[in-house]
Amino acid sequence: MSTNSTSDNRANKTTLESVYLALTSEDDGRLCKDIPESACNDQPKHFLSHVISLTSSKSADSLIDPKLILAWLFTQLGASAFIVGLLVPIREAGALLPQLFIANWVRQRSQRKWVWAIGSAIQGMCVIGMVVAIMSLDQEDAVYVLLGLVSVLALARSFCSVSYKDVLGKTVSKSTRGTATGLATSLAAITILTFAILISFSIVTLSIDIILILLTIAGLLWLFAAINFLSLTEHSGATEGGASAIHGLAQRVRRAFQDNQFSLFIATRACLVTSTLAPPFILLLQQQLNTKQQLITSNTALEEISSSLNLGSDLGLLILASALASLFSSYIWGRLADRSSRKVLIFAACTSALMYAVITIGLLTEASFLTEPFAVPLILFVIMVAYQGVNLGRSTHLVDMAPEEKRADYTAVSNTVIGLVLTLGSLFGWLAQSYGLVVLFSIFFLLASLAAIIATRLSEVQQTE
Repeated sequence: MSTNSTSDNRANKTTLESVYLALTSEDDGRLCKDIPESACNDQPKHFLSHVISLTSSKSADSLIDPKLILAWLFTQLGASAFIVGLLVPIREAGALLPQLFIANWVRQRSQRKWVWAIGSAIQGMCVIGMVVAIMSLDQEDAVYVLLGLVSVLALARSFCSVSYKDVLGKTVSKSTRGTATGLATSLAAITILTFAILISFSIVTLSIDIILILLTIAGLLWLFAAINFLSLTEHSGATEGGASAIHGLAQRVRRAFQDNQFSLFIATRACLVTSTLAPPFILLLQQQLNTKQQLITSNTALEEISSSLNLGSDLGLLILASALASLFSSYIWGRLADRSSRKVLIFAACTSALMYAVITIGLLTEASFLTEPFAVPLILFVIMVAYQGVNLGRSTHLVDMAPEEKRADYTAVSNTVIGLVLTLGSLFGWLAQSYGLVVLFSIFFLLASLAAIIATRLSEVQQTE
């Protein structure tokens, strides 16, 4: 009996190793040089556990996309333009800003996989709570409950973000970290791509009931991701320096920015927030080209966006462009980031800058190519490809750049600073309203170009000695 059990275990291990090697194409010489020896033998298991949990959580994340899906749901519930406009700032900045204050608390946990798992579970329960609220409350009350749940979800996401990179750094070899995150992002894109195709071609009629099913699936995926993540064998990490957030705040910020490479990284990432902020303005561009009218007020623009999302085919095409960009680029970006995250950031910044230049020149010259049926969707696709490169490049670069004892603090400081930058994103809405999209995309072009220039000064952190 024991002989059969041993044979089964060996067969399973062989299968895991075969899948792992097929996905990473790594040789033994590059493995286990930067992770604890105790985690070395579990590399195939750890790699696949990360891919499975990340795929589940990223799929859930895409199924409740606040820029499109939640925005559509809120308009169907009768939410005002102001409430709809709060979704993205709450979700993005709300997930980033708390990180500096919770980093020390996370550091006090010797095994941080529990932090990520609990955060993932809370996100799942928040989304399931949204379903319950919509089914049991009147529309006005449901809107405010949902907004509160989005806030809690964003906070839980911040705990996951602070803890994840540290767990990744302790359980997966440097040479395959970008591959793991890139593969998970590509696999998750298949989920939302399927939904986009179904509603784009009217195979499924978009309705609140369909969105409720999506939310339920998203909640269950987050819960599954939490359970699976606990299967990682994480060694106990350092817990020193876990002072209170108030007393340690200035010291952590000062210590992080004493590293010149970290300062350059922050400057690069700050300029690249344009890749996050651009999609809503691409939608405004499409509507401006369709209506041949100038934007009047930010509320009017938002109402027009929300109205356009009432049609399933329109929503589907928008999601389709984003999902295809993720599907076809994330794994490649991840593999490239494992070799040079610096070059990935440079290339992604240049790609974004090129698209902003195309838009600006097209608007200035009133070029006819912008009015072609697939022109704006194609531009959005390329920008989202660059967005994936920015995400994978900066994530991989930060993990590989930061020493293990500083990784959690670097992550928290970085994300908090970028959270502050993102809160200023509303100024771009005012800019578009007051001066038009030409000025807006010109500034986006300058920022993306500046990001590419600054990124050239980053070190090649993937180089092995």
